[in-house]
Amino acid sequence: MAPQHEFVPQTYAIDSSKNPSSKASLYLRSQDKQGLPADFSFEAIRSNVFRTRFTTKDHPLPPHPSAPLPEIRHGDVVPATTLSKSSYQTKIGDVVAEVDFTGCPQVSLSFADSEAPLHADLPYRSYATDGTGVAHYTKYKRGTLHVGLGEKAAPMDLSNRQFVLSATDCFGYDVYRTDPMYKHIPLLINATPEGCVGVFSTSHARGFYSVGSEMDGMWGYYKVYRQDHGGLEEYLIISRTLKELVRTYADLVGYPLLVPRWAFGYLAGGMKYSMLDEPRACDALIDFAKKMKEEDIPCSGFQMSSGYTVAETEPKTRNVFTWNRHRFPDPKAFIDEYHKQGIRLIFNVKPYVLANHPEYEKLSKNGALIKDLRTGKSGTARLWSAGGGESGEGGHIDFTSKAGFQWWYNGIRDLKKLGVDCIWNDNNEYTIPDDHWQCELDEPSVQGSDEAKQLKHIGYWGRALQTELMAKSSHDATVEVEPELRPFILTRSATAGSMRYCASSWSGDNVTSYDGMKGANALALTAGMCLLQCYGHDIGGFEGPQPSPELLVRWVQLGIYSSRFAINCFKTTPTNNNLGEVIEPWMYPEATPLVRAAIKRRYEMIPYIYSLALESHAAASPPQRWTGWGYEADPMVWENRMIKNGETQFWLGDSLLVGGVFEPGETKAKMYLPRKSAYDPGFLNLNAPFQFFAAGQWVEIDSKWDASIPVLARIGAAIPVGKDVQTLSAGETVNPASLPKDDYRAVEIFPPPLSAGTTGTFETTWLEDDGVSPTAEPVEFRLSYRCLDALVEVELSRSGSDVQLAWREEDLSVILPVGDAHEEVTLNGKKLSCSRTDQRGRKVFCSSTVMNGVKEVNGMNGINGHH
Repeated sequence: MAPQHEFVPQTYAIDSSKNPSSKASLYLRSQDKQGLPADFSFEAIRSNVFRTRFTTKDHPLPPHPSAPLPEIRHGDVVPATTLSKSSYQTKIGDVVAEVDFTGCPQVSLSFADSEAPLHADLPYRSYATDGTGVAHYTKYKRGTLHVGLGEKAAPMDLSNRQFVLSATDCFGYDVYRTDPMYKHIPLLINATPEGCVGVFSTSHARGFYSVGSEMDGMWGYYKVYRQDHGGLEEYLIISRTLKELVRTYADLVGYPLLVPRWAFGYLAGGMKYSMLDEPRACDALIDFAKKMKEEDIPCSGFQMSSGYTVAETEPKTRNVFTWNRHRFPDPKAFIDEYHKQGIRLIFNVKPYVLANHPEYEKLSKNGALIKDLRTGKSGTARLWSAGGGESGEGGHIDFTSKAGFQWWYNGIRDLKKLGVDCIWNDNNEYTIPDDHWQCELDEPSVQGSDEAKQLKHIGYWGRALQTELMAKSSHDATVEVEPELRPFILTRSATAGSMRYCASSWSGDNVTSYDGMKGANALALTAGMCLLQCYGHDIGGFEGPQPSPELLVRWVQLGIYSSRFAINCFKTTPTNNNLGEVIEPWMYPEATPLVRAAIKRRYEMIPYIYSLALESHAAASPPQRWTGWGYEADPMVWENRMIKNGETQFWLGDSLLVGGVFEPGETKAKMYLPRKSAYDPGFLNLNAPFQFFAAGQWVEIDSKWDASIPVLARIGAAIPVGKDVQTLSAGETVNPASLPKDDYRAVEIFPPPLSAGTTGTFETTWLEDDGVSPTAEPVEFRLSYRCLDALVEVELSRSGSDVQLAWREEDLSVILPVGDAHEEVTLNGKKLSCSRTDQRGRKVFCSSTVMNGVKEVNGMNGINGHH
C-alpha cells in the first residue's frame, strides 16, 4: 500500500465561472487555507445516471477514459432542480439526487418512494486527494449484496472484503484468495431489495477498493475507492433491478459484441500440441482433429498456444509473429487442413518481445516499446517465455506509440490473411514494475488533452490502457482483412473499454480441483454483470494435477451450461516444465461416453445458448445469471449466504436453473428454487426421477456422476434446440468440411403436469441470425403454448429480419418432458404426429415432413442428447 497523504478539501462554493449546460448540473470550487483549490462537479447525464468529477491542478481528469463522454439526455422528463448556498437537489422522474456542500460535497441518490438513500457519501471525508491520486469514501450498507469489479476471487458477494484494482498473470491462482486477477474494471454494484446503485470509475490507473472491510469508531463502516494517480471521474447509476443497472452501464461503455455462432461449440486446446518437435506439432494437431471424428465428439475450434512462435534454436523463446518452421513448415496448408476437419483456429499472441526477438532492436529504436525514464531506453522487464515460471528479459509493446500500434496491427493482419479465425490476446496484463515508465502517446487512437500528454508516465495513463489499445489494434486489423465477418478477439485481461473490441474472455489459468470448479461459478456471475458475457473457464483446470474421471465428467457436465465452453490446459510437473500434459475428452475410457453425451447436449442447445448471446448484444443481459436475477421479490435470495455467494447454482437464461456437485463421491445436490410471485408454477427436474417442485423452497436433487448434475426447467419455459453435431451457420458460404446444414429445429417445452389442470398461456422468445455478419439483424421467434386437458396448443410466429435460415417454421418439432401425460400437440392449428419416443424417454411431436425423413440427415439424433 502506498504512503497515505490524504487531504479533504472543504469550504466549497458554487463556481460562477462555469456555465452549466443544464439545470441538472452543479459546479463547485474549494479554496482552503492550505491553498489547494479543488473542483467538484455533479451532472445528471440520464434520468438514472450521474457523473461526478473531483480534480485539482495536480490531479487532472483521467486521460483516455474507458467510457466515452455521453450526450446529456433526459428524454421527456424535465429535471426539477433546487439550489441554495450549500445544497442542491434534482428530481428526474422517480429519482432524487442531492448534493450537500456545507463542507465537503456529499452526494446521495434515492427513489422518491425510498425511506432512505440507496447511495450516500461519507460525511466529512467524501472526496480526498491522496498523494498523486484520490480517494472516494461512501457509506456501507451491511448485509446487502456487492458485486462487480470485473473478475474477483469467489465468492460472488464482495461485501466486507478488499481488492487491488489492477491485473496480473496469476498462473495457477487460488480461486478463493488470489487478488488481483486478470481484469481491471472499477465498477462496483450494490444490490438490495429496494434497488441497486453502481459506481464506475473511468480511470485505467491502479487502485484499491475496500468494500466495507474497513471501519472506524468515528466513521463507522464505509467503502473507499483509492486511485493511485490523477483525478476522479465516476458515473453513478441507480436502478430498481440488476438487469436495468447492467443495461444502463452498457449504454455508457458499449454492449457486448456479436460472437460468431461457431464459437459456442466445444473449443479444444492444450499447450503440449504446439510445443512438439517429434512428432511435429502440425502432425500431432491433425491427428488430434482426426481423433475427434473417430470418437464422435464434435469440435468447433482449437486454441493454438504460442508454441508455434518458439524459436528453433537456442534460446528457444516465444517470438510473437514468427513461425517455428520445423513444427509448422507450411502454416497456410496447416490452417487449410484444420478447416477441412471442421475446426476453426484461435491463435495466441503476446504483447511483448524478448531481447532476442528478431525485431527487438528495431522496435526499441523506433519507440515502439515502453521506456524506462531512468535510462531513457526501452524498459527491461522479466517476461514469461519458456516453461512454467520461466522467463527472460525483454520489453512491452507500447500501444500508445504509433510505431508499436502499427507493428502489432501489421502482425495481426498477416495472421488473418493466412486464414486464422480468431486472435487470442494473451498475457496482456502489463505487469510493469514502475509507475514512471514512459508512454509515447503519439498514436492517434490515444485520447487526452495536450496538458495530459505532458504527463507521460504509465502510472497516470494506466497499465490497463495498454490492454485496451492492444484490443483495438487486433480488432481493427481483423476488420480490415475480413470486413464482411464479425471480428472475433479473445482476451485474457480486460478493461471496460477493451470489450468494445474483444468479443470473449475467460477466467484465466485456473487449477484442477473441486473448489476451482465451484468458485468459477461465482467469477462468471460477477463478470457477466460487468459485461464479460461470452465468458467461461478452462474446463478440468489449466494447471494442477489431471482431473479424476469423476471430476472431469462433473466439470464438463457443468461447463456445457456456460456461454463459452473450452477445454485447454498447461499441466506442468517438476520433470516436464515445457510441454505439460493435456486434458483430452477421451482420456478415460470409462468416462468417454459421458463426456461425449454432455458435449453433444451442448451442441443440441446451441440455438438456445446462441439466442442468449444475441440477447446479450442487444440488451446486455448475461447468459449466466445470479439466482436472484429477476427474482428480487423473493427475500431468500437476499438473506441466504449460499445464494449470495453464487458458487453452487445459476440461471442459464431464464429457463434453466443449473446446479452442480462439488465434492468427490457426492450423489446429491442442494438447490434453492426462487419464487417470482404468489403464483409461480414451479420447476421440473430434467433428470430422473423427473419430479415437479414448488418454487420458494430448498430441495435435494439426485445427481450421480454417471447421470447428470442437477438441471431444472422453469415450468412454462421453452428452449429451442437443434442437431447434436456441428452445423453450418446460415450465413456461411464456404464449407471446406462439408458440415451439415442447421436445418433441424425443435423446441423443448416444460408444461405443468396434466393433473394440475392449468389452462394459462406460456410465452417465450428466441433470436436467430446468420451467425457471421458483423451487423446482422436477428429474427425473433415468439412461441406460446397452452394446455387444454391432454392437448398442448403451440403457436409460433416470426418477426424482425428476413434472413434465410436452413430450417422451416412449419417443420418445428415439439419435445415433451419424460413422463408428461399430454397426448396431442398442435402447431399453429395443425396436428403434429408423435413420431417417436427418444432414447431419453421423451415424446417428440413433429410434422409429416420431418417424420417421413426429409430432415433426417446426419445429426437427427439431436433430439436424443443427454443432460
